[in-house]
This record gives sequence, C-alpha cells and structure tokens, in this order.
Amino acid sequence: MTKTTGTPPAVSFTGAVKTYGAVRALDGIDLEIMPGETVALLGRNGAGKSTSISLLLGLREPDEGTVELYGTPPERAVRAGRVGAMLQETRAVPRVTVRELVSFVAGRYPEPMPVARALELAGITELAGRRVDRLSGGQTQRVRFAVALTGNPSLLVLDEPTAALDVEARHAFWNAMRTYARQGHTVLFSTHYLEEADAYADRIVVIDRGRIVADGTGEQLRRSAGGNLVSIDLAGRGTEGLTLLPGVRSLEVRGGRALLRTDDSDATVIALAELGAIRGLEVAPASLDDAFLALTAHERETV
Repeated sequence: MTKTTGTPPAVSFTGAVKTYGAVRALDGIDLEIMPGETVALLGRNGAGKSTSISLLLGLREPDEGTVELYGTPPERAVRAGRVGAMLQETRAVPRVTVRELVSFVAGRYPEPMPVARALELAGITELAGRRVDRLSGGQTQRVRFAVALTGNPSLLVLDEPTAALDVEARHAFWNAMRTYARQGHTVLFSTHYLEEADAYADRIVVIDRGRIVADGTGEQLRRSAGGNLVSIDLAGRGTEGLTLLPGVRSLEVRGGRALLRTDDSDATVIALAELGAIRGLEVAPASLDDAFLALTAHERETV
C-alpha cells in the first residue's frame, strides 16, 4: 500500500529474516501496514505467522533486516503503550478477578482505556467479579482481548483471536474489533478461518514458508486463483479435449461432473456450447479457499 508522505507505517518489515537452526522461519519479508488498516495474516501452521508477530512485538529480533512500529524499534513503541497484543500462549493468573487483572494492566500504561470500557468492548462486564483461573477457554480468550485493549493502543495485534470461541462469541468478538478499528486504530490479526479474513480485513497477507506469497483484498486473491470454476455434467461422455478449451487451466472430475478452472469463463462456456456439452452448466467464482490452496501449493512447488 502506498503510504502518505510524512506518515510512517504502523508496521514495517524490511528484508526481515529469522532462523532457528536450519529452519528459515522468515525469509526476507517486506511488508508495510499503514495506520487505520485492518490486515489479516494468513498461513498454514509453521508458515511464519507467529514468528512475524514475535518480531513486531519486540519479543525476538530479526537476524537480518529491520522491523519498526511507527518508525521506531518495536520495544520502544510497546513501552510507550502504542501496542496491545493478544497472544495464544498465556497463563491464567491465579486468585485474581477479571476486574483486578484488567485494572492492574491498565495501571502500567500512560493513557489507559477505562477499565469498564475495556470490559464492555470484550463482552465480559458480567465476568468482572469472577476469578480468572476459573473461567472457560472462551471466557479466558475474551479476558485476553480486554487486556490487549486496556492500554488503548494505536496498534492491536491478535494471534488466532477466535480459536477457543463458539460461533456466538466469535460474532461478538468481531463486532467489538470492528468498533475499535472504526476509531482509526490499526489491527493485525492472524487466523486459520479464511472466512474471517475475508469478512473483517481490508487486506489479506498470505505467508508460506517464511515468504509473503500474496497481499491484497479477498477479491484480488480469488482472482489470482484462476478466475472462475465452470462445471458440467459429463452425462457419460469422456473428458477428452476439455483441457484444450479456451481459458481452461485445470480439470477435475467429481461424481460425474467436470470442474474446469478457467481464466476466461465466457470463452470456456461458448466453446462448451459449440461441443453441445452444457448439460447442468454452472459458473461460480473461485473461493478464498481455492486461492489459498493455489497460492501455497505453488509456493511449495517452487521453493
């Protein structure tokens, strides 16, 4: 994304490399996220998502390249209270209530969010008097969200934020996140749920084997997967010649139907009509699942 003159990115990776022994967890990442953006970080387990988050929070340093938040080293931005984080690997604090925990964290920041507001945004006002170590997994996840909000950060970093939540709690969480983002805050979240990335992010960054393989909107990623999917009933006929039709990139047969991935669905349909092969014709756009699999499969083949 093109940055505004004089406005430093909220997040900036420049040639960032991180290795663990023989494993190259990040392999020269370049990424900018501007203030006010909501960005989803998408990738398989081990792709480099968690390593990227640890670098931008200053928990680890890159072996090569640089990582900056608002033009400064990550640890400086974190100390200044500009960053809030919700990480997967945290332990419940024993014998303290939710309100006590959130109040304690708020006291560590120069300009904290009112505790009542953080509890309200996280949807846990009714849990304020409960002990943190006696909550369910989903309730604990929402407490982590409240803690991340407590410093009233400019940048909110969420690592798999809805992993332990049921459907209702996930909807409530994303409504809260949207409310916070609309106030001009920057949000970066990693997720395994492609539909969440598509629904709630301005941009989706796909990382695979430590490299960024795609960066764009959900629609842009879907187009990169190969346009549309044209399917027909084979009705007993073979598939000979179907891969040679205009626009067709690949062919798959499922339950007596031929599925043609095509860059030009109009040309493909016209050619099928000329063959008299349009029985049960369906044309559908590529899904984000299709795009993700195509992008990461390509990367695995070429690395």
